Amino acid sequence: MKTVKLSAICTAMVCTLLTAAAFTPGTVSKKQDHSAKGNGFAVLELFTSEGCSSCPPAEELLARIQKEAGNKPIYVLAYHVDYWNRLGWKDIFSSPEYSKRQYQYSQQLPAQVYTPQLVVNGSSEYIGSDETAVSNAIEAALNGAGGASLNITGQLQSGKLDLNYQVTGNTGKSQLLVAVVQKHAVSDVKRGENKGRTLSHVQIVRDLQVFNIKSGRQGAEQISLPTGFNKEEWECISMIQNPATGAIEAAARVAI
Repeated sequence: MKTVKLSAICTAMVCTLLTAAAFTPGTVSKKQDHSAKGNGFAVLELFTSEGCSSCPPAEELLARIQKEAGNKPIYVLAYHVDYWNRLGWKDIFSSPEYSKRQYQYSQQLPAQVYTPQLVVNGSSEYIGSDETAVSNAIEAALNGAGGASLNITGQLQSGKLDLNYQVTGNTGKSQLLVAVVQKHAVSDVKRGENKGRTLSHVQIVRDLQVFNIKSGRQGAEQISLPTGFNKEEWECISMIQNPATGAIEAAARVAI
């Protein structure tokens, strides 16, 4: 399949057009009742940037979803991409690895590359600020049937996390992914489209590790943790993902 190559300027244009379509007169934000009737889960992967003026509404929506999720199997991940950095403001949370992940999704879904883009369970994508579409996608995911399960625990050891996991179900050649997540941060943006704004972020992915699932579907791995990691302000979210299709087959928080 042909690789999608969009310049950051072109991406900005797509972002503006798509986000404008997401906001219609009379749209009212309301608390969402994501009641789960099935055995499903919802992994929400937002591709965002401090350099994109259309991204703050999407991050605000995810912050509400995160707050209202409670004990439901809803997992929020915000990846700050780096292709906006050359347009006036360098996002300190950005990484080329997260841009690469988004471009990979663009080929698997397939879809355009833009911000704010939200991918749900690795199998569908939405404008990140489209509250109705995102809410419907979460409800559909929660009401789906879970084909696999993941149980994972972690033990802190001097800046590292020792992981033990067990996977059940038909996972084929899928991989184990572990995202190290900073739950909240605030940035004062000095340049670019959000110049002069103070932006609040949630569920910022600071590292993403990928492991092949060991034979027997259980195993142990170790990851290094960023400076300042603690159980109150950070967390680790794990996923079982098919690298060929992008579909996420199971997800769980790492019990530390």
